[in-house]
Formats: sequence, C-alpha cells, structure tokens
Amino acid sequence: MTLDGYRSTADRLLEPFVGLAARAGLTPNVVSVVAFVFAAAAGVAYVLAGGEALWYLAGAVCVGLNGSLDLLDGALARRLDTASRAGDLLDHVLDRYADVLLVVGLALGIDRPTLGLAAVTGVLLTSYLGTQAQAVDLDRVYGGLLGRADRLALIGIVTGVAAFVQPTIAGVGPVGWLLVVFAVVGHLTALQRLYYALRALAAEE
Repeated sequence: MTLDGYRSTADRLLEPFVGLAARAGLTPNVVSVVAFVFAAAAGVAYVLAGGEALWYLAGAVCVGLNGSLDLLDGALARRLDTASRAGDLLDHVLDRYADVLLVVGLALGIDRPTLGLAAVTGVLLTSYLGTQAQAVDLDRVYGGLLGRADRLALIGIVTGVAAFVQPTIAGVGPVGWLLVVFAVVGHLTALQRLYYALRALAAEE
C-alpha cells in the first residue's frame, strides 16, 4: 500500500502547474527549497498547536503544499531537461530535513518526545533503505508499506481532522497514534525494503 505507485498519475495532474512554473522562470532547485520552507512552517505550526485547531489546520495546508511541490520539482526538471545528480541530492537532503521537522513538530506539540524519537527513526530508516539500494547498483526502492507520499497524506489528513475533533483512544489522541504508526510501520517498511534489495542482489549472483 503506497501512493508512490501513482507518481505517473500525479505528474499528469500537475502538468498545468509544471508549465506555469516553467513560464515563470522557476528552477527545480528553487521549487525544492520552497517545498522545504512549507514543511518547516508546518513543523513550527505543529509545535505551537497544543491542541489548537487553527495551528493544526495551518500545518495541514502547509504539508499539502510541501507534497505538491515535492512532486513538481522533479516534473519541472524533466520538462526543462535540467535533471542532475546535484539537484537530486539537494532534493533528498531537503526531504529528509523536512521529514524530521514534521515528525519532531508533531511530537513536541503533544509533548511526546520519546514517541517522536521512535517515529523519526522509522521515517529516516525507511528513506535510507530506499536510496541505499542505489549504492549497491540497484534501482531506488520506493515500495513498501509506508512511503513518503503516504506519510505526507496521513499527516495532512490526521492533522486536518485534529483541527476539528480530537478523540482519544487509551489516552492517546489522533496525532499520538499517527506517531505510533510512523514508529511501527516505518521500521517494518525499512525492513521490507531491505528484503527487496537483498532479494534483488541474490538474483544477480
């Protein structure tokens, strides 16, 4: 279950915006930086939230913009034929910082630093295993239970809902349970990607 499998569909939907960005003279790197700024803004909003509806809603909007722009930068690079290893590196570094800011912001906003630590390690290891496959001459791994697109969608949906209702289960609210999902499923996804990579390497021998 991963939204990364629908990248081609998302690219088609973003096509008008790609053309608009190209005509405006934007570069893929600029779009990547702007996407990161929205992620940082969301992280700050979540820290300040403390159960306040307006901050959660603002964070959800910023996450949606971050995810959209994260798709746009790659599509723009392909349109302008400016894709490069440096641009790919910058994009991935900014994505990782964005992931950290979002998860840490969510955790600090509900005063659950330990749960945040477990969640952010799951998120980072998922991304690490996805790209580390390239270091051993395999294709980048996007699959698994919970990819970045899935995480962003869940953050946006859960915090959007939390802006209006905050039911608790076992004393934990929706944002807390979201962090539990990231902690547990994130590590499972990392192991799943490791399995895919090892199986691919074994098939080459």
